[in-house]
Amino acid sequence: MTPTQAYERIEQLRTVLRENSYKYYVLNAPTMSDYDFDMLMHELEDLEKAFPQFASADSPTRRVGSDSEQGFEKFPHRYPMLSLGNTYSIGEVEEFAERVAKGIGSEFSYCCELKFDGTAICLTYRNGKLFRALTRGDGVMGDDVTANAMHIKSIPHSLKGEGWPEEFEIRGEVLMPYESFDRLNRERELNEDPPFANPRNAASGSLKLQDSEEVGRRGLICTLYHIPTGQVDYPTHSAALEAARSWGLPVSDKMRICKGIAEIEDFIGYWDSERKHLPYPTDGIVIKVNEMAWQQALGYTAKSPRWAVAYKFKAEQALTPILSIDYQVGRTGAVTPVANLEPVLLSGTIVKRASLVNEDQIRALDIHEGDWVYVEKGGEIIPKITAAEPSKRLPSARRPVFPAVCPDCGTPLVRSEGEAKWFCPNTLACPTQIKGRMEHFVSRKAMNILCGEATVEQLYNLGLARKPSDLYFLRESVLTTLEGWKERSAKRFMDSVRASRQVPFERVLFALGIRFVGETTAKDVARHFGGIDAIAAASREELLAVPEVGDVIAGSIYDFFRSEANLAEIARLREAGLHFSVESREESETSDALAGKSIVISGNFSIPREKMKEIIEANGGKNSSSVSGNTDFLLAGEKPGPEKIRKAGELGITILDEAAFFAMLPSSPAATLPLDEDIEPTLF
Repeated sequence: MTPTQAYERIEQLRTVLRENSYKYYVLNAPTMSDYDFDMLMHELEDLEKAFPQFASADSPTRRVGSDSEQGFEKFPHRYPMLSLGNTYSIGEVEEFAERVAKGIGSEFSYCCELKFDGTAICLTYRNGKLFRALTRGDGVMGDDVTANAMHIKSIPHSLKGEGWPEEFEIRGEVLMPYESFDRLNRERELNEDPPFANPRNAASGSLKLQDSEEVGRRGLICTLYHIPTGQVDYPTHSAALEAARSWGLPVSDKMRICKGIAEIEDFIGYWDSERKHLPYPTDGIVIKVNEMAWQQALGYTAKSPRWAVAYKFKAEQALTPILSIDYQVGRTGAVTPVANLEPVLLSGTIVKRASLVNEDQIRALDIHEGDWVYVEKGGEIIPKITAAEPSKRLPSARRPVFPAVCPDCGTPLVRSEGEAKWFCPNTLACPTQIKGRMEHFVSRKAMNILCGEATVEQLYNLGLARKPSDLYFLRESVLTTLEGWKERSAKRFMDSVRASRQVPFERVLFALGIRFVGETTAKDVARHFGGIDAIAAASREELLAVPEVGDVIAGSIYDFFRSEANLAEIARLREAGLHFSVESREESETSDALAGKSIVISGNFSIPREKMKEIIEANGGKNSSSVSGNTDFLLAGEKPGPEKIRKAGELGITILDEAAFFAMLPSSPAATLPLDEDIEPTLF
């Protein structure tokens, strides 16, 4: 690999890892399995070692993922909350043990514990009372969730016994047991709210609720496993935890003192099997040097302690037979094969179905009807079939025949050149596609109407809503006559319909469900053309002028607006009062003042960082995550990252403070800031 290729791959990996870290820690909605994330992180680590000239203090390999959110007061951790180095390889655990033994050079022991799959918490006790509870945050500053922690039953408000320090921190994990997780998702489905993907997401989301009473109803538990060195006077980590247990703190009893690698591997092997019987999620084993003095001697890297490592279990796998294969039609007409399985327990939940992706994947896996297949639940998120077991295949088993016609409307399927999926072209009359588009239209990131899958199905079947525009002409009095509807639910639904009329144009464009047009593309296209009429009149060449829009997306948008049915639906939605142009309010906040400029932001500002990014985009600029030769300027708030400041200085890139930045813009954002009129914006 050449240096240029390495740099491009490093930047690509950093972008992907940052995006998925944000989805994992902040949105609690991961789209990548833990294993895939960790493999990309290891690839980035290897590249940064091989090409040290591209190392950066801002790299995901050197920073702890942040779960910090707006709405919570921030406090510093007395000791940084670092992450652990992790591995899926017993061989790498053995290498860790060899390094530690070589570094210590005398007799010592390990404390092996379960790696709990929840959300990190740091508790501070002062004079025997719970004083403060912080999330991990960015490892340096955490969100204050003390009020919520007070409602988790296993966290004591007061310590018992004796010997506890006047003030100390103890760290652990907030977990959601499987029983609580299943109950919560049943409730969410009844309320037509999207279910949580897994217990970790549910625990993290619950800990960040604004309603502390609701936190108490979520059934969370806490387990504690670390007192930072120097706060208590015990010779070993395990002795410190036993003392904490005697003070009434919820310390796990699932730990073992091990003398060497053979005992460590025995502990790993035991829990790789037994974890299936635990009432809460775990995803590995943490191996720590037990003696406090040796922990201090071994020290830390920028991101993790050298005296500990996490061994992560491979995705849990089960062998189960395929009972049948369904072919499901999506809102875009894509037909996806789904295997119905003999129910099997994986990662604490029953798996009955798994996607087979497309016809090519069925062939690649050599799937036959009635096959026994290996199923994994990677990252405890999405079940997937990884292989068939030929030894259990019946001699008469046949390969499944992919349907030639749509399983819903009977229209012959088509498969375009270069496409992996078959599609139903009957976009206007295929019931499943129509309902799928309506579900997309009402979704939270689109029009945010309180209308789940069951409601869409009911309204469609009764002929009350066959296209999105119909929702705006429903009457509350009619809804209250339907099965399952009450006055309160009808009012909430209609209120959300009325509120959706205020959704900005870019989200309305996304809600239309144009194939290949996601949130970001919809935003770019909306801002480029300013209104639906200009988009409808645009040629393919004019559509290609939008940044990041290629031939496929341009063709899809162009074809969408050549359909009389689509134009009629837009006209009816316009009649209903939806926004189909950039409103004057948006225009007043928009300019070309930053057109073509690549901007990196760092530090804290008088407004949230996400709002700052929105202002940059609204004025034509592009947000970039790292300083490079292509950066036009660095926008530095309070406590900016020193590495970014250093790199900007080395490259001769202009560094602006907040006041100087807003002075570049035409009007509104700066006017809202609490800046002293006598202070001239500075350039530093």
